[in-house]
Amino acid sequence: MNKQMYLDLNVSNKVYEMGETILNELKPRFEEIDKIAEYNQNKVLLAMQKNRVDVSCFQTTTGYGYDDIGRDKLEKVYSDVFHTESALVRPQITCGTHALTVALSANLLPGDELLSPVGAPYDTLEEVIGIRESTCSLKEYGVTYSQVDLLQDGTFDYDGIKKAINAKTKMVTIQRSKGYSTRPTFSVKQIGELIAFVKSIKPELIVMVDNCYGEFVETIEPSDVGADLTVGSLIKNPGGGLAPIGGYICGKDELVKRCAYRLSAPGLGQEVGATLGVMQKFYQGFFMAPTVTAGALKGAIFAANYYQKLGFKAIPNATESRHDIIQAVELNSEKAMCAFCKGIQSAAPVDSYVTPIPGYMPGYEHNVIMAAGAFVQGSSIELSADGPIRPPYAVYFQGGLTFYHAKLGILRSVQELLNEHLIDI
Repeated sequence: MNKQMYLDLNVSNKVYEMGETILNELKPRFEEIDKIAEYNQNKVLLAMQKNRVDVSCFQTTTGYGYDDIGRDKLEKVYSDVFHTESALVRPQITCGTHALTVALSANLLPGDELLSPVGAPYDTLEEVIGIRESTCSLKEYGVTYSQVDLLQDGTFDYDGIKKAINAKTKMVTIQRSKGYSTRPTFSVKQIGELIAFVKSIKPELIVMVDNCYGEFVETIEPSDVGADLTVGSLIKNPGGGLAPIGGYICGKDELVKRCAYRLSAPGLGQEVGATLGVMQKFYQGFFMAPTVTAGALKGAIFAANYYQKLGFKAIPNATESRHDIIQAVELNSEKAMCAFCKGIQSAAPVDSYVTPIPGYMPGYEHNVIMAAGAFVQGSSIELSADGPIRPPYAVYFQGGLTFYHAKLGILRSVQELLNEHLIDI
């Protein structure tokens, strides 16, 4: 019965059968993912019960948004789940890059230096920092930037980091996920070790972790291992596919307050910000996030195993431990990237008939191809794949509100490569 449905969705018998063989081998690993999801589900539920979430929390506010009970309680729920003093969770934060920009610009002043001890930041932060010249960058406001690249094996260059920390160094930024690179994603344990190291050199350093794509993949978060600020997007893991917009910043109270002042205005901070009817989706999305993330994680592991068997390099590989939901696959050509993304797009519930092609995207240096037939535009907790058109022509697959949808996306991507005679099964 199921097999016929896949045939109806234009997945050939040999692509389907190879997928089933791989899935049978993955059952023990998937059971471990379910255990993590169960733990995180209970963690979120406990925080909601502790803060006495009720129907009044779903009411909408307009204008200034004064006395928005649902907004204020949701921020307490986030701070309890992330074990932080405070949280800022707002629909006025438009995306992950915006959340990071707010955190950076609120806590860095002219003359300060920002250090990345994990190599180059995600592409869209290059203009925020001023690596690529841009109006209103941190560089324009007198904030300098320093970077220490990872060692050849993908580990931290502790000697280089120690030399880079100086009197001007105010903040350290750690990007958990790989972004558009093929380096490893860092575990929370690794992040904790790096935080301990930099603070042993300069205890007053502010450490910010870009947590995008990593929430609920493990049972602990960067804020549990010393991060002063943990930042992410609600149209990724913590929104559970229901949040239509938004971002979060969790951390020390004094730092989060500065973020609130930067987001709204000095003197206003967290007191203003209407929620415009999104609160129920924010709460319900956060409640669903652990299980949605688990499904996306299973999809990423399925992709790694399938594509590695086809002879492609997968990052992480088929057996490595996982610390985010992104699966990179080096496809070695633009044509293969386009075929992969065509397959993902054809598996979407929205815009399935569209063929993605590479093009310019704001904030990116190279043309980018993006496949995403999502209910929320740009939501990468939903089934999606993208990548810059540059060697090694790696595509980055993520999401799937259910594992079954992620599975179909991978099968369709393989089918398109087969149709284009780029692989043989």
